[in-house]
Amino acid sequence: MSLQDLLTLTFKGNDFELQKIPKIFTSIDLSNNPFHGEIPRELGNLNALIVLNLSHNSLSGNIRSSLGNLSQLESLDLSCNALSGNIPRELVKLNFLEYLNLSFNKLGGPIPTSTQLQSFDASSYKGNPGLYGPPLTPRHAPGSIHPSMASTSPDESQWGSNSQVEW
Repeated sequence: MSLQDLLTLTFKGNDFELQKIPKIFTSIDLSNNPFHGEIPRELGNLNALIVLNLSHNSLSGNIRSSLGNLSQLESLDLSCNALSGNIPRELVKLNFLEYLNLSFNKLGGPIPTSTQLQSFDASSYKGNPGLYGPPLTPRHAPGSIHPSMASTSPDESQWGSNSQVEW
């Protein structure tokens, strides 16, 4: 494994010097922050990534199709943001995905058909009333709300923040 000798990380206004860290990140957890804006396209270039957690922020825009390039990804949590649009078809390529949570966003349209995305429980998609298709329903009309997915109460998910950080 290749190591970088020194990295300076600025976090909450404090500088931290990290020594002898891997150049390849396998886990990124930026959950419970006031980040807003779109998911950076460059995240799709982190080929060794196994865990990506961006939950409980205020991220908006579409889920990046480039996340489908994360061929080693085992866990993806984008829950409790303000992501919109369709789930990108490219996510069906995530063959090692064992955990998926896209709940409590503003996603809509059909869940892309694949063995992978249909293997997750309906709770992975909860709080996105515009989503339809398995595992939510065998076939659900666009624009209608599946009763078990209708709640998008922030109280249920404990997300949101008055402060924001631009990516």
